Amino acid sequence: MEVLTHQPLHPDMVRDQVTESRHGVVLVFEGVVRDDFGDDTVVGLEYEAYPEMVESFLNTLIEEVEGLWSGVRLAVIHRLGRLQVGDTSLLVAIAAPHRGEAYEASRHAIEALKAGLPVWKKEILEDGTHWKPNEP
Repeated sequence: MEVLTHQPLHPDMVRDQVTESRHGVVLVFEGVVRDDFGDDTVVGLEYEAYPEMVESFLNTLIEEVEGLWSGVRLAVIHRLGRLQVGDTSLLVAIAAPHRGEAYEASRHAIEALKAGLPVWKKEILEDGTHWKPNEP
């Protein structure tokens, strides 16, 4: 499973990885580059990552999520490189037999990704650039 790419992201890239006939629900979350950060105007983002760290983190998260919610499947892919406002930077797919566990597992996975995924971003602002840590 590819977890990092420099290519544009499309929801079916993760949806197809988790969907099985036993699943009644598939949720796909798209993280999209927005045009502001507080009072700053953002014109783009640049993402970097250490692939081995990302793969290790995601393998652990997938095992955790799939262990906590029976029948749930999780897939994640993050885009690297320079992105423009409106580009998709992150895709998360959760498939589950029922909506309750799908929503719970999705929220859990997204919050864990935001808190600990070893991907770094540089904000390209109208008036300059700076690196930002991932923030919960």
